[in-house]
Amino acid sequence: MLFQPSVIALLLAATLSLVMVAAAAPFAWQILRRWDLGSGSELQLQLERRTYLFSTLAAFVCASQLLALLLFVFTADRLSAMFVGAMCAVGALNAHAWGFPALLLQVALFFLAALWLVLNHVDTRARNYPLVRLKYALLLGLTPLLALSAWLQWSYFRGLKADIITSCCGSLFSGDSNHGVAGEMAGLAPLPAMLWFYGSLGLAALLTAWHAWSGRLGLLAGLSSGGAFVGGIAGIVSFLSLYLYEHPHHHCPFCILKPEYDYQGYALYLPLFAATAAGMGSGVLQLVRRVRGLEQIAPAASRRLATVAAWGFGLLLCLAAGMMAGSRLVLLEP
Repeated sequence: MLFQPSVIALLLAATLSLVMVAAAAPFAWQILRRWDLGSGSELQLQLERRTYLFSTLAAFVCASQLLALLLFVFTADRLSAMFVGAMCAVGALNAHAWGFPALLLQVALFFLAALWLVLNHVDTRARNYPLVRLKYALLLGLTPLLALSAWLQWSYFRGLKADIITSCCGSLFSGDSNHGVAGEMAGLAPLPAMLWFYGSLGLAALLTAWHAWSGRLGLLAGLSSGGAFVGGIAGIVSFLSLYLYEHPHHHCPFCILKPEYDYQGYALYLPLFAATAAGMGSGVLQLVRRVRGLEQIAPAASRRLATVAAWGFGLLLCLAAGMMAGSRLVLLEP
């Protein structure tokens, strides 16, 4: 499986990201120990010049992690055709023990990378670089996660064998499944799941819109965005996927990415992930809005991100309602 083009691209991206971050780690440590903007020493001048280069490298790494998640899911879905018993990406991920851990870590890296890019953006706009220590400390924290992600992906793709008989998505995403969280989400009753889905996304849309308009409740908007992500995923698994499949027992959140369902899953996941990242970024900027040099920059950037989040959550709500209205499946009797 290692010689599939998308697999090569993923492993190459993971390796290059790790190499670049590891190369930046000594500089990041030096920033934490020696950075002093009030000093005119030769060392400080060197640090200031080099920070442009390493910030650019780190931004490239973080941007690549945003795209890597989409490519990883796409690759798993394409690989599923090679395994007996697999219907979608779930079968390919189940074909090796490190499949789902690699996916979950990639999701975590997506949001962490997005938040780092937000902090880097406002820091580079300030004249005194007030977040330079914070963002390089976070970069050091990302290094072991990137190393673990690269190892998980290498172990996963190297361990895949074409003669493996794997399980389909029905065994994992089923109300009768014993597979932990996936089975719990699939087993949710339709009405409570709908209330959770529309309630969490509606609350996030309202709070982010209010913050974008008034500049208030930014931290709550960020927290609600994280809650909306959980509610969104639970809703897709528990009831929305049923309307898309027009089948009362097919809960898979991956089959909706396939062409036979018109790639409708991408229309749901892209605004969900983008709105969540923007909303959480907006909330994080509220924590640094009083840092010297960011008094005007951080609030303005926070409100712009909140606008993106509000539109994203609103779009997702409209899409979900439209998909339900256009389906022939009836889960709730009038």
